[in-house]
Amino acid sequence: MLGAGIVSEVFDARGPGLPGFEFALCAERPGRIRTDVGLPVVAEHGLDRLAAADLVIALPGAEFRTPPGPAVLEALRTAHGRGALVAAHCVGAFALAAAGLLDGRRATTHWRFAGLLAERHPEVAVDPASLYVDEGRVVTGAGAAAGFDLCLHLLRREHGAATANAVARDLVLPSHREGGQAQYLATPVPEDSRDDRLAEVLDWARAHLDEPLSVAELARRALMSRRSFARRFAASTGTTPHAWLLGLRLSRAEELLETTDLPVEEVARLSGFGSAAVLRERFVARRGVPPRTYRRAFTRTP
Repeated sequence: MLGAGIVSEVFDARGPGLPGFEFALCAERPGRIRTDVGLPVVAEHGLDRLAAADLVIALPGAEFRTPPGPAVLEALRTAHGRGALVAAHCVGAFALAAAGLLDGRRATTHWRFAGLLAERHPEVAVDPASLYVDEGRVVTGAGAAAGFDLCLHLLRREHGAATANAVARDLVLPSHREGGQAQYLATPVPEDSRDDRLAEVLDWARAHLDEPLSVAELARRALMSRRSFARRFAASTGTTPHAWLLGLRLSRAEELLETTDLPVEEVARLSGFGSAAVLRERFVARRGVPPRTYRRAFTRTP
């Protein structure tokens, strides 16, 4: 039920400038399906609907340990073979693995079942630490709420950061979380005054991305030593201050490239990279294309 809700919420977003999607819930046998919470849902479409889909997402189900029937596996293989983007949320990855679509690829699933996926499908390189793994036309996501990360990544990848950010704001979600599943396996950090200071510093950093931001400066504002700050930061976010800032700056650069006609040099300055050359190097490493090529593909100027 959670998986179906996440996908329908993200791809049913409405608003000016947002792309329109046609959402369809499909099953091997159309009709009422009992979900894991006991509430029934109605799948109005059979597997034939997959023949026209641009994106097929295999949702998690309680019976994931039993491979889907031959018709389902063949429908997934056929969709992928004709060029559709095929993804899986949580233990939906077991269906893609059974269809052979993960052979020789990296993939993720809910951390609790990553070992089982690796044991059953040794030909799959299972990554239990990632929120999602993008292998081109096959994308897998981690468990539970990480379905939002998967779907927002697909939006960002195909329609740009501005679209993903707009949908995330509507859902009251971060458009991109740095780190991975590992940050959610340990005991949560206690909510004490130090955590309040850390949250304030992160908010301050988001508002000052155009300025030089060193770990020493962030630690000073949090009234911590650099070592304590780095340790507290990793426990709270699952990543390092440097990686967090880089991800935030790249997201800012993406949105500026999409929504403004500012010169690339100015985009670099406002997102904290200092020069167009540094922005280009970082951007190519993350997106695989230079900023100007990205802008031509995803421009959202009014």
